[in-house]
Amino acid sequence: MSPKQVLIDVDTGVDDALALAFAVLHPDINLRAVTCVAGNASLEDVYRNTRAVLALAGGSDVPVARGASRPLISPPRNAAHVHGHNGLAGLELEVPDDGNADIHAVDLMCQQILASPTPVTLIALAPLTNVALLVRMYPEVAAKLERIVFMGGSASVGNATPVAEFNTWADPEAAAIVLDAGVPTTMYGLDVFYSVAVDDAQVGRLEASSRPAARLCASLFRYLARKDSEQKRIPENRIAALGDAGVLCAIVDPAGLTVQRFPVSVCIDGSRSRGQTLVDRRNHRGESELNGASLGRPVDVALDVDGDRYASLFCDVIGGEARG
Repeated sequence: MSPKQVLIDVDTGVDDALALAFAVLHPDINLRAVTCVAGNASLEDVYRNTRAVLALAGGSDVPVARGASRPLISPPRNAAHVHGHNGLAGLELEVPDDGNADIHAVDLMCQQILASPTPVTLIALAPLTNVALLVRMYPEVAAKLERIVFMGGSASVGNATPVAEFNTWADPEAAAIVLDAGVPTTMYGLDVFYSVAVDDAQVGRLEASSRPAARLCASLFRYLARKDSEQKRIPENRIAALGDAGVLCAIVDPAGLTVQRFPVSVCIDGSRSRGQTLVDRRNHRGESELNGASLGRPVDVALDVDGDRYASLFCDVIGGEARG
């Protein structure tokens, strides 16, 4: 099989960094470009973090571009309380010379999608602002996308609010646009996000690796371990969740992810439910639909995951023990 053509949109972010390292090192992924959007950190911090992580993992040649510095309508917010003041657990990595500063993220996405010999999988690990701008500015790219896979949303509880996950809450209008774009879409949300987690021995092996990227991932896991243990969100006997990196594991090993197709829409009004993904899991039509309300387009919603399988896959690839 030829490598999967992949674009990743990030707000790097500790777990985005884990995902980027995996994407560079896995042989079945051709990482065509990475685009940056404000989210976990400011756009400039995201851009620097992204380029530094790619270089450390051996992906200095991957094009990187800045995108939106704020949501479409909502005020800009970040997650410094989770990811540290610079978005990368306070680590200061060497940043390579900037060679891609003149192109906007949306234009880079369009170029790479249209130039790809096969349909592209667009992976969004951040608020969906850049992706919404892409499908509105360049609707012709939809035909060249194999799928959009986004980390966001929830079919149960939220984290930014009781019902809304951070990425959809940060820019719900963008999420609504993307979900209505007519592109096959998978939602990898909070229902599986914390279920893929590493144990102490796995992190120890990464710490002992000769690979700089493995040692970086180990440091990020140690940082996350403090956050995850405080919230008690991960499986017993595990210390830190892969978070966004689980999406990349699902791309190369989809058999580890259980999805079901449901209509999904996003709440964009000003109520307490703003940013909630409304996943219609009913097996019948209700009164609102009988009176003309829209259910939203069908989306493949991740509801269960083989966490041990993906944690082992991640550590093997990052540590160099297995490459496929």
